[in-house]
Formats: sequence, structure tokens, C-alpha cells
Amino acid sequence: MSEKAPKVLIVDDEKAIQRFLRNALSGGEYSIYEAGTGQEALAAAAQIRPDIIILDLGLPDMDGLEVLSRLREWAKIPVIVLTVRERENDKISALDAGADDYVTKPFGIGELLARMRVALRRSIQEAPEPIYKTDELEVDLQRRRVLVKGTEIQLTPTEYDVLKLLVAHAGKVITHRHILSQIWGDTYLEQPHILRVTISNLRHKLEPEPERPRYIITEPGVGYRLKANF
Repeated sequence: MSEKAPKVLIVDDEKAIQRFLRNALSGGEYSIYEAGTGQEALAAAAQIRPDIIILDLGLPDMDGLEVLSRLREWAKIPVIVLTVRERENDKISALDAGADDYVTKPFGIGELLARMRVALRRSIQEAPEPIYKTDELEVDLQRRRVLVKGTEIQLTPTEYDVLKLLVAHAGKVITHRHILSQIWGDTYLEQPHILRVTISNLRHKLEPEPERPRYIITEPGVGYRLKANF
């Protein structure tokens, strides 16, 4: 096993899932560690300092959301929630608590590996790139310029602030509540229509086909994800 292989902590009390993930992730690309309870997970995270954590929410000693909340008190380790819970509220709660991504069981290993690669790449970036570029869209954060096909696009201050937040977390789902809180403040948490209007305006200015967006992607009932620029 390479010493530089990313360390993955699998937190799940189902031995079958642990075995499946161990077999799928081992082989030199990752160093695998396992925990079957929330307490074991927190102890392991502090001891081995994994590069990424795959976390089940249904643990025998505490809810995975509590594990995530306690972990976020001291660490920014990427966390991908892997769970049978499919309700939108569960997904929103996990993302708001600090999860980087959310995958439901049953799952495809190819999809999980792709999401892990995105989370790992994002975690090694010390700061957002000054220039975000994907396809025909370019956002220069340093110069506060937005271009489509090389032509500068005029955005309102609020539109730019929303786009800047999405760029800072490109590839990651950001919940409606988080965007509302960051851009408009907590007093607007129950007014999601202002976010929908702003996103619609952004799409009409940036997207080739606003009705079929390819940059600002909707996660139904949860939030938005900006297409990753890698």
C-alpha cells in the first residue's frame, strides 16, 4: 500500500457494506480504515486523520448527524454520507450539518468513486481558484468579471454574490437555506422564492438554454450545484 494513498475511513455497522467497500476501494489507490459506531468513528478520525470519510447515518450508538456535527467542530475532512434514508429532509439536514455529498443505498460503486474523487480534489484546494472556467462560462473572482463566450456579462450585486458562493463550492450541493442565510441573512430563510428568482435570472444570463441548465444544476427539494470545473 502506497504511503501517499488517500486514507478512507468507512463508518458503517453493516459488515457486508464494510466488506464491499473495502474490496471496492482497496488495491493500492486507497488506505482503508473502518469503524462500526459513532464513538469509534470520532476516535479514528482524531487518530488517523483520514483524507475522506464515508459515513452511514444509522449507527448503533448515535445518529450519524451527531457524528458529523461533532466532527465539524474541529475538522474539515470531506464527508460523504452513505445511507438508506431517502427523504429530502434527511439529505438537507446532512448537507446543512457539513456533509460534502449524500449517496443513498443501494448505490453504484462507480458513482461513489466519482463523488469521492471530486471531494478529495476539492479538499486539497487551499482557496477557490481566482478563475473558474467550464465550457463557455468563465468567472474571474479577482477581477469580479463574468464572461460567456468571451463576452462580459453584467450581473446585479446579488446575482454575483450567489454565483460567487456557487463557484467557491463548485461541484458541491449547497442547500437553499445555506444560500439564503449567506446572501440574504437568516431572516429570509422562509422566503425561498427570492432565491428561485435570482437563480432564474442567472440562468437566463449565463446558460445557453436556461430551461435545460448545464452550469447551475438543481438538486430537487435540496438546493443547487455548480458544475465542477475539472
